[in-house]
Amino acid sequence: MNRTGTAYLPLHPGKAPRWLFSRMVRLADAILEISVDEIGTRETIRRFSDPFWFQAFSCVLGFDWHSSGTTTVTCGAVKEALSANNIGIFSAGGKGNVSRMTLPEIENVCETNSIRGNLEISLKRASKLAAKVDSAALQDGHQLYHHNFLFDSHGNWAVVQQGLNDESGYARRYHWASENLAQFEEEPHSSILGQKVSRVLDLTSSASRENRKICCDITKENPKRTRETVRAAARGSQRSILEWTPEGEMIPSILAMPRDINWSILRKCYDIQPRNFEELLSIDGVGPSTVRALAYTAEIIYGKEPSWKDPVKFSFAVGGKDGVPFPVDRRAMDNAIQILRQGIEEAKLGNKEKITAVQRLRRFVPPDHALS
Repeated sequence: MNRTGTAYLPLHPGKAPRWLFSRMVRLADAILEISVDEIGTRETIRRFSDPFWFQAFSCVLGFDWHSSGTTTVTCGAVKEALSANNIGIFSAGGKGNVSRMTLPEIENVCETNSIRGNLEISLKRASKLAAKVDSAALQDGHQLYHHNFLFDSHGNWAVVQQGLNDESGYARRYHWASENLAQFEEEPHSSILGQKVSRVLDLTSSASRENRKICCDITKENPKRTRETVRAAARGSQRSILEWTPEGEMIPSILAMPRDINWSILRKCYDIQPRNFEELLSIDGVGPSTVRALAYTAEIIYGKEPSWKDPVKFSFAVGGKDGVPFPVDRRAMDNAIQILRQGIEEAKLGNKEKITAVQRLRRFVPPDHALS
C-alpha cells in the first residue's frame, strides 16, 4: 500500500464487446468467490483500493491495460458478478447517471441484507464524502463521471472512482479504503493515478491544514461580513502569488476566483456552523466553486495558502481488448473460468486432496502470457 507510481489512462471511446464482457463477468465471479473463501470479504474489498492489484486484476480479466475503460468496464463486470452471486460483497454505483444511484442502491442492499442503523448511515456517508472530496476538496481539472462503492455487512468498504479531462484526453482514478482511514479531509486516498498536472488545488494535503481551518471559520461569520470578505479577496485575486510560494514550486501564477458564488449556500453554512472541514463538505450544495472561493479568501485575506501540488502518486494474462499486447485468447479465457469454477465446487465438497484453482490456472497459462 506504500508503493507509488504513475499510470496514464487515455480516454477511449466505445464499449467492451459483449463476448468479452460476459466472459469478464464470469471470470470476475470465479476469482472473487475464491478470494472471499481464502481471505475473506474485508481483505478482498481492501485490494480494490490498491491500484497495482486493480490494474493487474483488470488485465487478468482481459481488458485494456492503460485506458480509461480499465476502470469503468472492470467495475461494471465486478458489479454484475456480485449481483448474480451473493458472496458477502456488494457493489453500488457506476458510470455516468448510474453513479447518481449509488445511495439508493446502498439503501436497497442494506434493506435486503438487514444492514441497519448507524452502519447504513456510515456507508452512505462514506460514499458521499469520497465523491465530494474528489470533486470539491481536490480540484485537479478532472470531472468525476464514475463512482463505484464496494462494501460488506461489517462496514468495510472501498471506492474506485474516476474523473476525466476533455482537454488533455486523459482520465484520473481515485482509490479509497475504509481500512486505516481516520478522516476524509486530510490525505484520505489510498492512491491517485493519472497524468501529473501543474494546476491543482489540493485541500486534502496536510500543507492545507490551516487553510481548511480558515475556510470553516469564514463560514461561521455573519453572512454579510462573509460576503464582504470574499468580495475583498476577489478584488485581489488576479495578483501573482509567487510572493507567497517558495521558489521553484510548480504552481499556478494567477488565482482565479469563481465568477458565480452561491451566497445562499454560505448562509446555510452559517446556520449549520460546521465544526470542521469534513462537516463543511458534507453540507448539501457546497461544491467546487464554494470551496475554491473560501480557499482563495483564506489565502488572500488571511495568508494561509493551500497546497498547489498534484497528489498523483501495472500485466496481461489472456490478452487485451484492442489486441495489446496481444489479442484476447477466448479459449484460454473460457478454460480459466472452467478451472476456477471447478476449484470452487471441489472446495465446497471439501476435497482436501485437490490442487487449488489458482495453482491450476498458473499451470494452464503459458509462461509468455503470465503476469510478472
